[in-house]
Amino acid sequence: MLSIKKYWEDPSILQINREPARSYYIPYSSVEEAASGRRGQSPIYQTLNGNWKFQYHSSVKEVREPFYMDKWDTSSWNDLLVPSCWQTSGYDQMHYLNYHYPIPNDPPYVPNANPAGLYVRDFALSANGEGKENFVVFEGVSSCFYLWVNGHFAGYSQGSRMPAEFNIQSYLRPGINRMALMVLKWCDGTYLEDQDMWRFNGIFRDVYMIARDKQHIRDVFNKQDHQADFSKAILQSEIETTGVLEVTAELKDSKGISIAKGKSVIEGSGTIELEVEQPDLWSAEMPNLYKLFVSAGNETLVFQVGFRQVEVKDSVFLLNGKAVKLKGVNRHDSHPELGHTVPMKAMIEDLLVMKQHNINTIRTSHYPNDPRFLELCNEYGFYIMDEADLECHGTGQSGEFKNGSFHFLSADPDWLEAFKERAVRMVERDKNQPSVIIWSMGNESGYSLNHIAMAKWTRERDTSRPVHYECTAPEMKGHSDISCLDMESKMYASVKDLEVYAQNENNKMPMFLCEYSHAMGNSSGDLKDYWDVIYKYPKLMGGCVWEWSDHGMLAKTADGRTYYAYGGDLGDHDRPHDGNFCIDGLVYPDRRPHTGLLELKQVIAPIRVIAEELSKGNLQIVNLYDFIDLSHVSLFWKVELDGILQEQGQVWQLEAQAGQQQAIVLPYCLPNSHGSSYLTLSFRLNQDTAWGGVGYEIAFAQFALQEKTEENDLSNLICNRKGNSSLTVVEENGVLRVEGHDFRYVFCLDQGTLISIQRNELEMLDRPISYSIWRAPLDNDMHAVRKWRAEGYDRAQTKVYECHWEQTSPSSVEVKVCFSLAASNRYTIMRGATVWRVEAGGSITLSTDTKIRDKESFVYLPRFGFEIVMPQGNNEVEYLGFGPHESYIDKRHSVRRGRFVKTVQELHENYIMPQENGSRYGTEWAVVSNRLGMGLLFCSKQTFSFNASKYSVSDLEQAAHDHELQEREQTFVHVDYNMSGVGSASCGPELLETYQLKEKNIQFSMTILPVFKEDELI
Repeated sequence: MLSIKKYWEDPSILQINREPARSYYIPYSSVEEAASGRRGQSPIYQTLNGNWKFQYHSSVKEVREPFYMDKWDTSSWNDLLVPSCWQTSGYDQMHYLNYHYPIPNDPPYVPNANPAGLYVRDFALSANGEGKENFVVFEGVSSCFYLWVNGHFAGYSQGSRMPAEFNIQSYLRPGINRMALMVLKWCDGTYLEDQDMWRFNGIFRDVYMIARDKQHIRDVFNKQDHQADFSKAILQSEIETTGVLEVTAELKDSKGISIAKGKSVIEGSGTIELEVEQPDLWSAEMPNLYKLFVSAGNETLVFQVGFRQVEVKDSVFLLNGKAVKLKGVNRHDSHPELGHTVPMKAMIEDLLVMKQHNINTIRTSHYPNDPRFLELCNEYGFYIMDEADLECHGTGQSGEFKNGSFHFLSADPDWLEAFKERAVRMVERDKNQPSVIIWSMGNESGYSLNHIAMAKWTRERDTSRPVHYECTAPEMKGHSDISCLDMESKMYASVKDLEVYAQNENNKMPMFLCEYSHAMGNSSGDLKDYWDVIYKYPKLMGGCVWEWSDHGMLAKTADGRTYYAYGGDLGDHDRPHDGNFCIDGLVYPDRRPHTGLLELKQVIAPIRVIAEELSKGNLQIVNLYDFIDLSHVSLFWKVELDGILQEQGQVWQLEAQAGQQQAIVLPYCLPNSHGSSYLTLSFRLNQDTAWGGVGYEIAFAQFALQEKTEENDLSNLICNRKGNSSLTVVEENGVLRVEGHDFRYVFCLDQGTLISIQRNELEMLDRPISYSIWRAPLDNDMHAVRKWRAEGYDRAQTKVYECHWEQTSPSSVEVKVCFSLAASNRYTIMRGATVWRVEAGGSITLSTDTKIRDKESFVYLPRFGFEIVMPQGNNEVEYLGFGPHESYIDKRHSVRRGRFVKTVQELHENYIMPQENGSRYGTEWAVVSNRLGMGLLFCSKQTFSFNASKYSVSDLEQAAHDHELQEREQTFVHVDYNMSGVGSASCGPELLETYQLKEKNIQFSMTILPVFKEDELI
């Protein structure tokens, strides 16, 4: 093994020769260069991104030769792009873990076989670097690294997601220089970096050099002081220098106009104050930015300045004196091909999609993000909870969170500096970013004296921002002193618990849900319930959905098909991993929105509507923005009757001020019909913005003007179709055949169900109609599904006790079936009777009266309804109900009632882990047909849950990945009386009882009719 000091297992050694932490900036040689914001235009800046020579070793013990020597031959080494994660380039092992440590839990020690990546780069020192103090900056290296320059040891650092800066001037020479790094996969810091994510390593963020004047500005801390009415602000720039310098500070507005200017001779430290009258305040809604240019000698530094004030007052979180709601998401550094290396373009894409979906807050879970990301947040307008690179989740292994062991690292004084410096390096780097409004002391790391020291230091260093940390609940048995924190924080608290907290006057701190509504798979079914409560109580700040993106890694099958891989897919199947728990985002890895994101967008939308008197078109438009009016919004409205447009209009510009209402009157007339009529309001941008163009919809609202009456029931209309007034009914060998004018139905009396539906000789059933109570389990069913399986819901069989028929008239025949559903070795799940009635017009109406087993502990049903499997070719769906995307009883606020035409394939939501999907809650009628419109109509006097799929429930249940699904020729139709909601119980609370299908008596009726809809419906 190479003869080097073993720093990587000593928590008292966090760095060697690393520069003290400072604010993020790039020096420029002029104000004009700095104003461009393009660091590549600065002659002081020199990027070291690009190809480096690379050699991977499965153990540091294999590194036996002094590869870092000046003339060491690396010509046989591979090239590796920097920045990158070495696992995404084919080295080492891809590995996903949630909270388990990837190594034995034996801090500070790591395995002897500790993989190492060796990096070597030859570079020419730029002419601008001669005669200067040259520094190298590594923005992110995981997990620790040794640095050599021209064969000389230059330093050591750990702490993966914070910059490490070294003064390497004494090691440089004119012309070509060599830089070498040894990056280790694990170090004692690994115990502090146990975040829920793929475990990647390498130089994964930017590397660059800056050539400084020997006497230069080392650090700047821009502080603000506001008058009570915000009519004036004092910008105090605390400046640290490496010598005696004449420093100039100039503040310019967004147009480049100088607002204020100051000058001072500073030796070591000093302050320049700038006074600004009537400053344009910064917020997520109005991200007004100024630029502060701080110049000394041949250098100019530039900082974005957003004037804003953050405070907690009377248990309420305030920004610029107003109570704001933080509508947020948790965001990891994540790219489906590059891992933790995230290009600027991808950062911008994330922010654009967030803006388009009304998100205003990001928790940087669970480490500081790239500093350029924060600058983008300043510009686009986001509130940032900046979180320290700290998670010790694995210390609570095997469910030991409540016995005190979870806190042992936070309580160990030997780890005090390791904890504290993670706050120091974050705060010092990001202290000038206006988007950062809250400091967070890490995630799921216990809570004791080390956390208290972090928080106290943070509050002393920066009095302008509150401090957050979760993990302090009394039941966790950590330290009881939380006086260093400014808010209460919870993960996955239930809606009820949230309201109990808000109502308790003894709770003086505002409450923040740092994680809630676990967005795994078909999820986000509880958002409206949370936000009804959050809006109700000023003490509730809001929260961040877990999480923003699915962390699937782009991979290929053996036959070349692409798919998104998760834990266990990429060679880590033979070691502990956490499967698809990383597939838990509001967007797919390529940032296509999940339907859960569409639900969030509508639930947190900044515009709501109060219907005062719909018959006269009287509405109140409620502006839920905190700081801006609605002048950027147009209102488009339309009235539809049974999904057919009747009237439409627009209001080009709304006027409601922030937090106020605007009364409007829409000039529509109520349809003179017995059908269902609806008013739909669409709020859209009337001007281009940084994140959306004219016409982009921010929110919508919909109101029923008139519900359908029984006389307009579609089944009754269809029953008047021309045909013979009598039926031919024949029973033979347990089979009942019913024939009318142009149809033939076959009923199996033994099975108690229809086995054939034909019209004009066209068969419309592929197999017998069956009862359905099972669904392909959702990720959020993972706890309930064990109980479901125990009761046999997944394997329930139909028992027919008796089945008899009667021709009640020449034009009508009825079949009554007494049945039950049960699984082997289990009591019956339900008993009931279903009456099938066939009319001469061809309609088949089935009415079921079913009693569910009455037992207190009996778990709620996934669904109750009927499965109708249709033959090949039935791929078109037209329906009147909610759309255009999937909806469920608890996930339906982002859909609107209308008449939709889709293919069966378009109804499918292709979750990475296949599961129940694509259902349409509140359907009035649906037609599944071939391309000529020949198929089956399903309708009911009560709305129903409807689904049509090219995959059976079993197909979805058995597939572990979407690419494993094989589309079938048949179409599987589900018409459900009801289906339980989706919730977010994969990590959140149990599905709310109101969304559980737990009725003990179900009465449901629906009509099936073979139709040629081009003749009869269009």
